[in-house]
Amino acid sequence: MTDADRTHRIGPDAYFAELSAALAAAGVPAAQAGTTVEDLRAHLAETGTAPEEEFGPAAEFAARLGGLAPEPDAPDAASEHWTWTADLFNDRRMLAVHGAQGWEVESLDAIGRFVCRRTPGSALRWEYRREVIAGRRGPRVLDELAPEGWEPCGEWLVYGYFKRPSAATTGPAGSLDAPPAAPHRWLFLSRRGKAVLAVWALLVGGATTAFFVGALGTAGLAIAVALTSSLSALWTSGLETAAGRERQAAARDRSSGTPGKANP
Repeated sequence: MTDADRTHRIGPDAYFAELSAALAAAGVPAAQAGTTVEDLRAHLAETGTAPEEEFGPAAEFAARLGGLAPEPDAPDAASEHWTWTADLFNDRRMLAVHGAQGWEVESLDAIGRFVCRRTPGSALRWEYRREVIAGRRGPRVLDELAPEGWEPCGEWLVYGYFKRPSAATTGPAGSLDAPPAAPHRWLFLSRRGKAVLAVWALLVGGATTAFFVGALGTAGLAIAVALTSSLSALWTSGLETAAGRERQAAARDRSSGTPGKANP
């Protein structure tokens, strides 16, 4: 079979299985890989294109996703600097929280952490958004967001993060006279993220224990870890998809003026 034949014959399920395996081999956390695959599937559903036509061969695409992020600008001695991270279920919420406290994301580092700075006395509130920018979607997203004042501030896997000062939409209210102290924490996991991480660690820990007591060979350990990562990725994809549907439903309710369901 030629490469051209394979490009037309490989199905989405086979493509994304190969992509998931390549991401796992590259050390990408299962939760991140699962959410990434789900977003890519949704993107293909919108475009109607074949996965290899849109993204290229799975192995090469996975290698591109593992590229290093650009280094931040030289540090400013007058500014505060802080680096933190969150899981994909929680990153947008925490960006909103920290942006309101005056933290500007300069870049994402090679392991997906937000590299931020804040200048005391002249801090601005910041707004953030996350978009899928894989393949040909990237330039289109940039063209759509630039007129609204959004500028890219970092990339991770297939995601692009964008920022703009709140003053662009709120005027003087976008400034921050007395920002709070820098947080002591650097890791912000959601309940869903903690659950995925705990299940993955439990299963991998069990497989590792079996390996050391001789109940599982090297090949068996590798298969167990790969299978556990795949199952975790599928679970993560389901959780993120459900969360996305909830956000979309809430947005439709707000736009139509329909009140949400009251909590019992």
